[in-house]
Amino acid sequence: MPMLGAVLTPHPPVLLPEVGQGREREIAATGQAMCAAAAEVARWNPDVLVVASPHTILYGDYFQIAPGRSAVGDMSAFGAPQVRIEARYDAPLRQEIIRRAGDAGLKAGTLGQRDPQLDHGVLIPLYFLRKAGVDCPIVRVGLSGFSPLAHYQLGRCIAEAAETLGRRAVFVASGDLSHKLRPDGPYGFAPEGPIFDEAVTGAMASGDFLQFLTMDPSLCERAAECGLRSFQMMAGALDGLAVAPKLMSHEGTFGVGYAVALFPVTGRDEKRRFEAACEQAQHDRLEERRTREDAWVRLARLSLETYVRTGRRLESLPDDLPQELTGQAAGAFVSLHVAGRLRGCIGTIVPAQETVAQEIVQNAVSAGTRDPRFPAVRADELDQLEYSVDVLGQPEPVDSPDQLDPGQYGVIVSCGQRRGLLLPDLDGVDTVEQQIDIARRKGGIRAEDPYTLQRFKVVRHL
Repeated sequence: MPMLGAVLTPHPPVLLPEVGQGREREIAATGQAMCAAAAEVARWNPDVLVVASPHTILYGDYFQIAPGRSAVGDMSAFGAPQVRIEARYDAPLRQEIIRRAGDAGLKAGTLGQRDPQLDHGVLIPLYFLRKAGVDCPIVRVGLSGFSPLAHYQLGRCIAEAAETLGRRAVFVASGDLSHKLRPDGPYGFAPEGPIFDEAVTGAMASGDFLQFLTMDPSLCERAAECGLRSFQMMAGALDGLAVAPKLMSHEGTFGVGYAVALFPVTGRDEKRRFEAACEQAQHDRLEERRTREDAWVRLARLSLETYVRTGRRLESLPDDLPQELTGQAAGAFVSLHVAGRLRGCIGTIVPAQETVAQEIVQNAVSAGTRDPRFPAVRADELDQLEYSVDVLGQPEPVDSPDQLDPGQYGVIVSCGQRRGLLLPDLDGVDTVEQQIDIARRKGGIRAEDPYTLQRFKVVRHL
């Protein structure tokens, strides 16, 4: 059996005694579980570890796999430079993974290396595995902005590559859970935090990997999760394999969820192939959302789809648009998401067109093709897109941040000709301070620069 199993690990630096300086005792259950899991992996005697980390290089449209013969990392950033680990890379396995990913239509490779050092998402599991005697080569894989299904498919390519080369492999899925479990935690509290942790640990305990692939993207965003895409890739690496799941620990002492789970492979099981079920769930969710789209969203979708498929802008508006779209002008933002993750967002603060409808037509094309943060939307992505349209009310000046509310008002931060805007009620933006900071940075405005504030309301169409 090429895949011996998988281990799911957290990566809090404080877990290491050299960093924690005694605080690691506050999450002793996590430390004990990490030691026990590492000892079990040592008994499996793997040829290679495939490690997926949220803290290695991440691209929206590419799976980056670390190049080179080896890499070194240490915990200097956390006050413990003496914790230093060197890892050898399994180059033939890496190349076979890349080849198979290409055959599967996945963009993966060694391009775009920015920092060759091992990140703490890799270092911390390796720390415990090395102590247990596991010192084999690794393949370090980054996550991406692709869908849960794409992460699952890359995991399957990893397993197929290991089988082709005769490698006895263990998948290491590094990732914390929600970062919003406690009001006194570093990231605060959100009701979605405990809900997310309960759902994910339940899936770990039962081995229900489909749960990893079909969780509500909005819930995940509001919970500020870290490792779900690592778990999705792990699920793909164990595609078609029977496992004996064991949830070894779960703690949220510091306001962040830390779970350790072990999945030894016990044989093959054709019922544990989740790709088709994931595709169906994804299709059903998108279709259900599409049936609820109003005229504003349908117009945005029609505009972008027309442009991407024909290369021409929408020449005439549909005949049945409501008066609110054709009889007035207003600024409008069009936002695009894929699997809950932003894929483009462009808008206008004040109207640039004669009507709201024309504003949406123009901004939908811009959101899909001119957002500098993302490549232009491709035709094969159109069916995956989720749209929202925000029609802006008139901005009004405010005298202090006390007059803002990120759930109710958007904010405009201005300094001379520089201006940054942030819409209201965004996942992950819970405080006025966060809202102002993000808008300020979007406008290229430094914290020490004098700036003015405006607020505005929006009507959001989903």
